[in-house]
Amino acid sequence: MDKPTDKNAQGKAADTKAHMFTTPEEDALIEAEFRDVLDGYLASNHRKKVEIVERAFNFAKEAHKGIRRRSGEPYILHPIAVAKIASQEIGLGSTSICAALLHDVVEDTDYTVGDIESHFGKKIAQLVAGLTKISGGIFGDKASLQAENFRKLLLTMSEDIRVVLIKMADRLHNMRTLGSMAPNKQYKIAGETLYIYAPLAHRLGLFAIKTELEDLSFKYEHPAAYERISDLIAASEASRDRVYNDFAAPIRRILTDMGLTFEAKARMKSVYSIWRKMETKHIPFEEVYDLYAMRIIFDCDDQAQEKQMCWKIYSAITDLYRPHPERTRDWITTPKANGYQALHVTLMGPAGNWVEVQIRSRRMDEIAEKGFAAHWKYKIGESDEESELNVWLRTIKDILDDPDPNAIDFLDTLKLNLFSSEIVVFTPKGELITLPMGATVLDVAFELHSQIGAKCIAGKVNHKLVPLSHKLNSGDQVEVLTSQSQHPHAEWASFLVTAKAKTSLRQALRKMQQPVIEKGQKIFNDFLASKGVPQVNETLTKILGQLHIPSREELFVKLATDEVSLDDFFDNKSERAKQSFLSKLFHLGSDKRKKQKNALPAAAASKTPQPQRPKINTKETYVLRNDSGHANYIMAPCCNPLPGDDVMGYINDNGEVEVHALTCPRAQMLKAGFGPRIVATRWEVKDTTTFPALVHVEGIDRHGILQELIHTISTQLNIDIRGLNISAQNEVFTADLKVLVADTAVVEQLCAKIRRLNGVQRATRVS
Repeated sequence: MDKPTDKNAQGKAADTKAHMFTTPEEDALIEAEFRDVLDGYLASNHRKKVEIVERAFNFAKEAHKGIRRRSGEPYILHPIAVAKIASQEIGLGSTSICAALLHDVVEDTDYTVGDIESHFGKKIAQLVAGLTKISGGIFGDKASLQAENFRKLLLTMSEDIRVVLIKMADRLHNMRTLGSMAPNKQYKIAGETLYIYAPLAHRLGLFAIKTELEDLSFKYEHPAAYERISDLIAASEASRDRVYNDFAAPIRRILTDMGLTFEAKARMKSVYSIWRKMETKHIPFEEVYDLYAMRIIFDCDDQAQEKQMCWKIYSAITDLYRPHPERTRDWITTPKANGYQALHVTLMGPAGNWVEVQIRSRRMDEIAEKGFAAHWKYKIGESDEESELNVWLRTIKDILDDPDPNAIDFLDTLKLNLFSSEIVVFTPKGELITLPMGATVLDVAFELHSQIGAKCIAGKVNHKLVPLSHKLNSGDQVEVLTSQSQHPHAEWASFLVTAKAKTSLRQALRKMQQPVIEKGQKIFNDFLASKGVPQVNETLTKILGQLHIPSREELFVKLATDEVSLDDFFDNKSERAKQSFLSKLFHLGSDKRKKQKNALPAAAASKTPQPQRPKINTKETYVLRNDSGHANYIMAPCCNPLPGDDVMGYINDNGEVEVHALTCPRAQMLKAGFGPRIVATRWEVKDTTTFPALVHVEGIDRHGILQELIHTISTQLNIDIRGLNISAQNEVFTADLKVLVADTAVVEQLCAKIRRLNGVQRATRVS
C-alpha cells in the first residue's frame, strides 16, 4: 500500500498539525481503543466479519500517519472513536464500522474513493463518498458551507441511511472534544449542532445522542448556566432519590407479583431540557417539578404480546396511583414518525407531585435509544417504521428538489419538520398521515399530492366544512375539496407548516408566474435600454433596494401587473435626483465592463474612495466597547441583549459586529448558515452606558400596587422607566415594563426587589 504524501499534514488545517512520530504509549493507546471497538462488535449480534474491519483500521492508521488533532492526540483516534459510537451506541455493523474508520481518508489524504472501492468494495466506498465533505456549493460565498454539506448529507440519505447515522457519530465525537477548538469555532459548531444535528437525531429516533448533543452544545454556549444547573441537580440528588424510591417501591412490588421480568429506573431530565423549561416558563430551578420520569422496561419474547403487556402494567400502576386525566400518551397503537413506541402515563405520587411513567418492552427501549439502526435487529420484511422513514426521506427529497434554494430558508424550512411535535390525522379511507403540530387542511392537501394542494379550495374536518387555513388536531378525519378553477396564492405560505407544502407552493407559484415574470423582465430591460443603462446585476440590485422589493421575480411580476412603474418612480424624483441615480446605475455598469476588460481598477475610478473598515479577526475574542456613546458594535433588535448576557458577534454585510444573544433564534440560524462570520465576544462596556430591557410582572391586584411598583423602580433603584403597560382582570394584574439598565445584574436586582412587594408573584426579564 502506497503511503500518502505530505498533503496529509494539510488536510485538516483547522484541526490538525503535522507530527511524524507517535510514542510507544500512544501506539498502545491506539491499539487498545481499536480492540475496544472490536470487542464491542464481537459482543453484538452482527455477523463477525473481523478481517475486513482490521484491514480498514490498518488502512486508516497508515493514511493518517503523522497527523494530530488540535488537542495534540494522534488523528487516528478520531475515526476509531467514531467507529465505536457507530457500533456500540447506534448499533451498526461491520460495513458501517469500516466506513467510520475510513471516513476522513479521502478528504485528508491522496487516496480516492476508487482506492477505497478497490480495497474494500463498492458499498463501503459509497458510504465513504457520502461522508466526504463537498467543497463549493449552490448557496454562494455568503452562506456557510455547512448548509451545502448538510444538503449533500440529506441527498445521500435516500440511498443509504447509514451515511447520516455515521455522520451523527462523527458530530458527537467532535462535540465531545470541542474544548480544544477556538471560541468562535466552538460557537459555530455548537450552534449548528443545536440547530441542525440535534433535531435530525431526534427525527431519526437517536434519543440518547440527541440529548447528549443538546447538553454539549449548551455547555459551550452557556457555560455558567450549565455549571449552575448541574450543581443544583447534584445538590438535590439525595432528596430526589428519596422521593423517587417512595414512589417506585410499590410499583416494583406489584410488577414482581405479576411475574414480570423488568427493569425500573429513573430517567433524569437533561440539563438542557431543564434550562429550556426554566427559560420558556420563566420559573426557577425549584419549580421544575418533572425533573425525572420513571421508565419500566419489560422482557417479552413475543412481539405480538407487547401491546397487551403495556396495558396490563398500566392497569396495575393506575390502581396504585391516580393518573392525570389529560396526560396519557399511547405511542404503541400509533408510533411516532421516528419509530418511537411506548405508553406514557402521568401519576400523582405520594409526595403530591406528578411523575411521568414510560412503559416499554426491551425492543421498544432499544429502538427509542438507537433509532432506526435498531430496527434491523428486529427486521421481518419491511416494518411500518421503515415505511415511515421512507415517507420522511421522500419529503426531504421534495425540499431538496427546489430549483432555487436559499441557504437560510433551506435550513429553516427543513427544521420545521425536524423537531416538531406531531399529530396524526386520517383520510376518509382511514389512511394515517403524520404531520407537525399546527398543520392545516392545506398541508394535508399538499401531503397527498402537489396538484391536489394547488387546486384545494376548502376541507371537511370531521364532516364539517372548514377553510384551508383550519388548524388540525390529532385524530381529525380530513377530506380535501378541490376545484379546477383554483390556483395557488402567495398568501397561502402564511399558514402552511410542513416543509413539503412550502416547497410545493413556491414551485407552483414560480411555474404559474413564469410568463408574467418574462413579460416584466422585458419591460425592465426595455426601460434600461431607453435610459442607456447597462444590464448588469449591480443595476438590478440598486433598483431593488430603491424600490424596497426583495427579489427580481417579485419586481418583474409587479412591473408586468402595473403595480410598479419605473417611469413613475423616476417622475416622482427631482431632475437632479433622477440624473444622479441614473449616473450611479450607469457607472455600476461601466465599472463592471472595466473589470471584465481588465481596464482601470475600481479604486482608480472613484475620486473619493470610501474608508475601509478595519478587518475583524474571527479567530480572536472581540472586545465589545462603548466609550462616550461610540460603540464598536451594534445591538441586534431581534433579541436586545445586555452586557452580561451570553452573546456572540456576527459580521454583517457592512463589516459591523452585530451582537446577538446566544438564545436568539436568529443567532441559531446565523451559526448554522454563516459560520465564517461568527466571532466570539467579551463585554467591556462602561457603567454609564444604558440599554433597554423588558420586565414582565404578575401578581394579586390591590390598591396602591402600581404606585409602589413605580416608586421601587424610579426612587429606590434610580432606574429610568421608558414604557409601562399594566392591566388587571378580576384580582390578577400583569405589567410589562421597559427600563434602561447597565447590564443583566441590574435587571436581576430589579426583579428581586419587585418580587418582595406584597402581592407580586413573579417578576422576570423577557427578550
